[in-house]
Amino acid sequence: MIEERYQLVMERISQIPGENTAAEKFRPYFRKTAEFILLLDRLKENIDSGAYRKLSLEDLEQWNQKLYEDILPEHYETSYANPAYAQEKLGEEYGQILSFLYTELRGGIVWVFEQHTEYLDILYELFVEIYNCFEDEGSPDEGELKKIIYWYASDYCDVFVADRILEQIDPSERFAVDIIENSDLSDYRYLYYFGEYISENEIRTAKHLMSLPEEKIQKMADVYTEGYRIGFVNTGKDLSKKSTVNIRYVLGFERVIKAAIENFAKMGLRPIIYRAAVSGLTKRGTAKVGYCGGNPNKQYDYDHRNDQGLFLNKRFTERKLEVIKTVYERHKDLAAGLAGPAVMETFGEKPFSPEPKEEAISLTEKQEEQQLLFDSRSGQLTNQYIKGEERSFTIIAYPVPEIGEKYEEIFDEVVKINTLDAKLYTKVQQTIIDALDQGEYVRVIGGNGNRTNMKVQLFPLKDPEKETIFENCVADVNIPVGEVFTSPVLEGTEGTLHVSRVYLNELQYQDLEFTFADGMITGYRCGNFENEEEGKNYIRDNILHKHPSLPLGEFAIGTNTTAYAAAKKYKIEDKLPILIAEKMGPHFAVGDTCYSWSEDIKVYNPNGKEIVARDNSVSVKRKEDVSKAYFHCHTDITIPYEELEKIAVVTGDGREIVILEQGKFVLPGTEILNEPLKNMNK
Repeated sequence: MIEERYQLVMERISQIPGENTAAEKFRPYFRKTAEFILLLDRLKENIDSGAYRKLSLEDLEQWNQKLYEDILPEHYETSYANPAYAQEKLGEEYGQILSFLYTELRGGIVWVFEQHTEYLDILYELFVEIYNCFEDEGSPDEGELKKIIYWYASDYCDVFVADRILEQIDPSERFAVDIIENSDLSDYRYLYYFGEYISENEIRTAKHLMSLPEEKIQKMADVYTEGYRIGFVNTGKDLSKKSTVNIRYVLGFERVIKAAIENFAKMGLRPIIYRAAVSGLTKRGTAKVGYCGGNPNKQYDYDHRNDQGLFLNKRFTERKLEVIKTVYERHKDLAAGLAGPAVMETFGEKPFSPEPKEEAISLTEKQEEQQLLFDSRSGQLTNQYIKGEERSFTIIAYPVPEIGEKYEEIFDEVVKINTLDAKLYTKVQQTIIDALDQGEYVRVIGGNGNRTNMKVQLFPLKDPEKETIFENCVADVNIPVGEVFTSPVLEGTEGTLHVSRVYLNELQYQDLEFTFADGMITGYRCGNFENEEEGKNYIRDNILHKHPSLPLGEFAIGTNTTAYAAAKKYKIEDKLPILIAEKMGPHFAVGDTCYSWSEDIKVYNPNGKEIVARDNSVSVKRKEDVSKAYFHCHTDITIPYEELEKIAVVTGDGREIVILEQGKFVLPGTEILNEPLKNMNK
């Protein structure tokens, strides 16, 4: 039945390029879109017959280029995927709708590779239905087109959304796992079997890993998987109750991932490796959660981050939540078996600062409220079936070739950073914690043009012999080593947080500034745009995630001066991921606490003391109304050492214990952290 539907809809689409039934200004759009679908049909024939995997590397590269060339930066200005171009050519009333349709159809690329013919039927029938509205040279009603899009989203929630939830918990979904386990990883053709965009980064990464000895690959995999295991041990969670692990990574690292799969198998965990979402029904902004290839165009992602604005309303939100709950309930054993994500990030791409476009779809105030409601309720559903107090995670990062000419050298340096002596850092960081535990609050003062002046109120200890305020981060869930962190007391936390430049979630911010009162954001700005309001919208969309305010969920002091020295040596400070950057100075996280959804789980430092600062006055609201406790975001903002004048803890009797001064560690017992800084200029 699915194949019959496919043949019928393809027969109709094959006729469209030769027809003149739509008004003249719409014909190029429908012809180009139909031709793209016909290209996907030819690809499908190659994949279904097995011919695709017999192609030469050059032929596979040509296919990849054909599939993605329309959204590459050099072609994007005249692509219908660009909402500005679509609106210019198709009119204000149709531009957004038809650009969304064109973008949604591009999801068909991965459905062809995964042989999801049913998904293709749905997409292609939507295209024909919209095309029919434009036939006989008519000008269809904009409301009618939006209605068609809405019912597409609503009707097929139980396909796209349901399958999306299932693939996140079901290890029998093995598309990516089969490629990793069964391909010859020395034959780079395998990269083109995933259906993702393949750039020089992915190719050169795979080649570099192939040049490394097996021992080094195994060491990389061991650090990654052992950090995951230790995360369960340190939080007292029972890993033996779990059966699956979600592996998230960027293509090119298959050799390490294959070794990691073998390591996880020894822990009794089967891999779940699902693709980052490609449909407007399942995407969330510009975030890529799952495995992915290269990014052909970050501006394209940014332009379509709010595409759900075409159909998002209360009814759709309820429908989507109903589907999610139904899937979890039907497969609650699979959900309960998920141990959590093991994430391997990449970094090194050229920092991206997007161009805001008024032609792009934006959310209304009511839709933003619906989005926040959905995030809250879906988060609660996830925690109901995949309990926060029973799951853990780990995250590690490696550079991609785009980082610069010394890529191989930088890669080796990062391997070194990711495998630093945890025992040494444990001892030094405990010295810092012992000082912080004496304090009532911490004062962080910026220098060298940095305007930071923050007072961070600390949790009061009842039994200092058994309790502590800060966690000693020893390279388990959060690799590499190098920080002590806490959940601040919101009341009394106040001041200005400023950083000259920072790279957060693949977006660059310049002259970023927040003000706080009682631990809540009261103001914010950045220097990315001439128009200050555009800068505020940029922060609100991508850091506050449309919340009117966020609490300060974490305060930390980074101690990884080795990473800092390497960043300075190779001039890659603006390309480091937050995972490493947060270890290179004090950082402040806005959003949920670092213990979100598991605040009631007791956590201990290596010295046996319980970390009691796990909650704040917002997260504790979960005991009455969980929807008011969590924001489903946590963004770390780091002040680099060179922008610091002083970090000092102030005790109840007014004594000041200085930890860092003029970018150097001055607390007795921490001087060894300055050694990498001394060697920076040698």
